[in-house]
Amino acid sequence: MRELTHEHTLARFDIRGSGLSDQEVCEQGMEAWVRDLEAVADSLGWKRFSLIGLCQGGPIALLYAFRHPERVDRVVLYNAYTNGAFTSGASERSSEEAEALATMIKIGWGRKSGAFRELFARRLSPGHSAEQIDWWDELQKITASPENAVRLWRGFHQIDVRDVLQDIHVPTLVAHVEGDAMVPFELGRSLASQLPDSRFLPLKGANHILQLEDSSWPVFVGELRRFLSDGPATPWSSAAEVGELTLRQRMVLDRVARGQSNTEIAQALSIASKTVRNHVSAICSKLDISSRAQLIVQAREKGFGTD
Repeated sequence: MRELTHEHTLARFDIRGSGLSDQEVCEQGMEAWVRDLEAVADSLGWKRFSLIGLCQGGPIALLYAFRHPERVDRVVLYNAYTNGAFTSGASERSSEEAEALATMIKIGWGRKSGAFRELFARRLSPGHSAEQIDWWDELQKITASPENAVRLWRGFHQIDVRDVLQDIHVPTLVAHVEGDAMVPFELGRSLASQLPDSRFLPLKGANHILQLEDSSWPVFVGELRRFLSDGPATPWSSAAEVGELTLRQRMVLDRVARGQSNTEIAQALSIASKTVRNHVSAICSKLDISSRAQLIVQAREKGFGTD
C-alpha cells in the first residue's frame, strides 16, 4: 500500500466487525458493506476516484461501481471473485468446504491454541516462513472475535454480483495469483471474462496476499501504478535511451520485466546472482530509475518482457 501513497492519496478501511472498525454490528452482508463504502467516500468528499478491492473487497467495489459509475474512475481487483460458495451454481465441494471451515472458525478461532487459525494462515500464505505464519495467526486473532469471524466468513460466501457485471463499464484491472488456495485462479479469470472493460493479469505464486519478497510483487505493483496513471509512472529521460544498454543488460532487463528474481535470471543466463544485481543497478542508473517496480513498468512500456 505504501507504493500507492507516492503518487496518490490512499484511503483504506476495515470491513465492519473487524480491525479498527466497529466490532458490535447488527448487520453484515453486501448491502451493509456497500453502504459503508458509500459513507467513507462521502465523508472524504471525493467526487471521483479509483477503487481497489482485495478478495471479497472486489465484488463490493464492483457493486459500488455499478451503482455509482459517475464517481468511479477505475477499479483494481486482486484475487477477487463473482460469487461465493453459498450461492446458486457453486460446486457442492466448494460449499461443503466453506461450511466445514465455518465450523472450524466457530470452534477454534478464540482458543488459546492457534491450531485452527494456523489452517487459515497457511491457506493465505503457504509459501511463507514459520515466523510469517505466526504473524498471520496473531493478526487474525486480534482482528475479529470468533462470532464476527464466522459471520464475515458466511457473508463473504453469500456474495453474488454476477447479475451486474455486464453493466459495469469502468476500466478494470483483474489480478490473480495462479496458486491461490483461498480463491482459485479460475474464479479470477472468469470474473475478468465477464467484465466488458477489463484486463486480466495472472501472477505467479501461491500466496493469497503477496509479500515484498514474492517474485510477483514488483510485477503487480508496476502494473498497478501503470494502470492507475494511464501510462508510464515515471518516463525514462530523453538522455537515457534504451540504446545505451549493452546486449547483456538488455537480456537481464527482459527477464526483470517478466518479474523474475535475480536468482532466476542468474540461472537462466548462466551467470552469478551478484552479476545480475550489478547489471540491474547499472540499468537503473542509465535509465534514471529508482526502484525495480518502476523499472518493470518502463521496460514493459518499451516492449521488454513480452513474447
